[in-house]
Amino acid sequence: MQVLTKRYPKNCLLTVMDRYLAVVHNMEQVVMIPSLLRDMQLSAHGSQAQAGSSDLYSYFTMLKAIRMDVEHGLLPWQEWQAKVAGGKANGVETEAGETEEPEEERVSGQLDLEAQLHLHFASLHHILTHLTLKAEEVTRRYQEKTGQAM
Repeated sequence: MQVLTKRYPKNCLLTVMDRYLAVVHNMEQVVMIPSLLRDMQLSAHGSQAQAGSSDLYSYFTMLKAIRMDVEHGLLPWQEWQAKVAGGKANGVETEAGETEEPEEERVSGQLDLEAQLHLHFASLHHILTHLTLKAEEVTRRYQEKTGQAM
């Protein structure tokens, strides 16, 4: 597993991001044949697996894609929207809707920027921690399947 070289406080967002990147990098190094993850549920116990839940291969590809966003940054909003929507028609509608923001929402949004930052920061911290645990689980389950369990 890749060792963290930078030292930040425990609850620092950079620490969480570095840990996520290291765990996903380790997952990519361990999982040599990703297709083995197909039809394997995240939960080790069959009774806990939910019907219609994603298999480990879906988690593997999602975690890699998120790693790319964390390392290289996000696409600009319009490019991302066009990619998701499959065209520019939806992008034009959304841009027009965004410019019609009510005055009171804009003022209240400016007044509590610190609260919004704290909320988003805490949410990002939680999500990255959760995704790190998922990456560790994918790696562990792959190692169990291939007999490489540590």
